[in-house]
Amino acid sequence: MSPRQGITDPGAASVAARGWLAANKWLLARRLAQLFFVGIFVTGPLFGVWIAKGNLASSLTLGVLPLTDPLMLLQSLAAGHVMTGTAILGAALVMVAYALVGGRVYCSWVCPVNAVTDLAHWLRGRLGIQKGLALNHNTRFWLLGGVLVASAATGTIAWEVINPVTMLHRGLVTGGILTLGSATLVTAAVFLFDLGIASRGWCTHLCPVGAFYALVGSRSLLRVSAVNRIACNDCMDCFTVCPERHVIAPALRGAAKGVGPLILSRDCTNCGRCIDVCSKTVFRFDTRFHSDPAGTKSARSETKAA
Repeated sequence: MSPRQGITDPGAASVAARGWLAANKWLLARRLAQLFFVGIFVTGPLFGVWIAKGNLASSLTLGVLPLTDPLMLLQSLAAGHVMTGTAILGAALVMVAYALVGGRVYCSWVCPVNAVTDLAHWLRGRLGIQKGLALNHNTRFWLLGGVLVASAATGTIAWEVINPVTMLHRGLVTGGILTLGSATLVTAAVFLFDLGIASRGWCTHLCPVGAFYALVGSRSLLRVSAVNRIACNDCMDCFTVCPERHVIAPALRGAAKGVGPLILSRDCTNCGRCIDVCSKTVFRFDTRFHSDPAGTKSARSETKAA
């Protein structure tokens, strides 16, 4: 397969080599996870089985486990609100979890808006939309700071008023006409922005929640590794599907500079799509402690054995 084919139909070679299921296993796992995190909240209103009460911003699971969005807690503190010990404990639990597995796992495995922006990106490819507004990656960090300043200035949890994640999740859980209608409008705006204005614009460049979790998980244990990078054939499939494509090059091309194969950028979402679409099995999930600086040991051993 030529590089151009990979750009227009990423993952085709992986499907041919390994089968459709193996070439999409992490994508399917993410979609199931996103459905799960909605499902545990809707069982109560729909069936009277209360697994989790609340929403992604603040919840109580099985009546005993409090979970709080740490960014919401920071906004509350900035606004001068007095927080309960339960809310603080819930935020601490979430922080520890994402510090271990990677903060932006929230973006790719939990956030329901991720499915919307992924759809917009897929549709851009199908429609052949190449150009778009170029945005700076650091914009989301400026917006994160602005959110905290706005909360302090207004005495409110400012971002939650317009947060597409909270609105969509609340709309899916409560199902109220006004709530669901507002959520639909905001979600449609994000979709159209990513489709027609800026590729990967919302999640990659603007969302302050993603910026916050990038900081939380900057030293996380779970990482994607280009452990078999010597086998790379430059098909560009991984770059095409990656929502943060700038994170791949150092791990994939850094052997000559002594850079290990681990993707260590805080921007990586650990979505696993690079693992899925690579027909040469260059990538895998690993820990930050398992790094061959040359990044070629296993590949060389396999080459010799062959």
